[in-house]
Amino acid sequence: MRGECLYQFRKYIKGAQFNEVIDAHGKVAIVTGASSGIGKQVARGLNLRGAKVYMLCRNREKALRALEDLVESGCDRSRLLFAHVDLALFASIRAFVDTFIKDEAHLDILVNNAGVMALPSFQKTIDGYEMTFQCNYLGHFLLSELLMDSLRASGHGRIVNVSSLMHHSADSVAEDVVNNPYRYSRFQTYNRSKLANVMHVRALTAQWRELGENRITANACHPGAVHTNILQYTVFSRQPFRTLLKPIFAFFFKTDQDGAQTPLFLALSAHVDGVSGEYFSDCAKAEMSRLAKDDQQCKLLYEYSRKAVFQPAN
Repeated sequence: MRGECLYQFRKYIKGAQFNEVIDAHGKVAIVTGASSGIGKQVARGLNLRGAKVYMLCRNREKALRALEDLVESGCDRSRLLFAHVDLALFASIRAFVDTFIKDEAHLDILVNNAGVMALPSFQKTIDGYEMTFQCNYLGHFLLSELLMDSLRASGHGRIVNVSSLMHHSADSVAEDVVNNPYRYSRFQTYNRSKLANVMHVRALTAQWRELGENRITANACHPGAVHTNILQYTVFSRQPFRTLLKPIFAFFFKTDQDGAQTPLFLALSAHVDGVSGEYFSDCAKAEMSRLAKDDQQCKLLYEYSRKAVFQPAN
């Protein structure tokens, strides 16, 4: 009886699994933060189904090790491409896109996954914006904007923003809040960036519907409670906590592969053809926060974001 209960509990923790038989040969995908964690597993899932995957990573050494791991797990090396991109530097994003659009006629899937969490103190990027907000949101916003024509060219482009359940706890994404050192909070700043990820897909979808654009969709998701290296700046990554908590995390948290299931579902599933502006968890629609549903606030965030990435603070 106890064994059955433990099995059912672990099954619940794992969450929904994306098991559709999908042939993604011919598709081109981009995954940010693909050197570890959820991003690495998303890249794996896309590649194993036949897609050509660009792995956008900040750390070159980690990315090359990840490539080796993925090939050992069965991925096709010829369809895995590493690109050195730092989301904390707009120039790095622009340089990548300039090269990408010369090499690829279209883009089918963009998974905006990379992120940081709980930085010890307020830090500004070279571009003049708070580090967490730029890495988790503004960098992805710019990447998405610059790749929009490539996504349209596919005829069925999909943007997937990896958000978090924690977006429900965000207080605001107003311009005078997200870049204000006096409003900095290690966890609230992360929550704000995840709320922005959801509002981003809402704002894009609203614009597309006004224009009659039906060649691209954008959705956000909560991957689940996954123990990844996004916790590197928290007490949980330090000894002796890391060793003591390892078996607890292993039991109560999803694996990286489990966390990749909903992003993969949104990237590939036929069940979400034409679905846009929604928030998902465990491969199903989920309730987004009240702020995320505020159309006017979504529009204001989009306008601020355009100004931020195309008219930088510095």
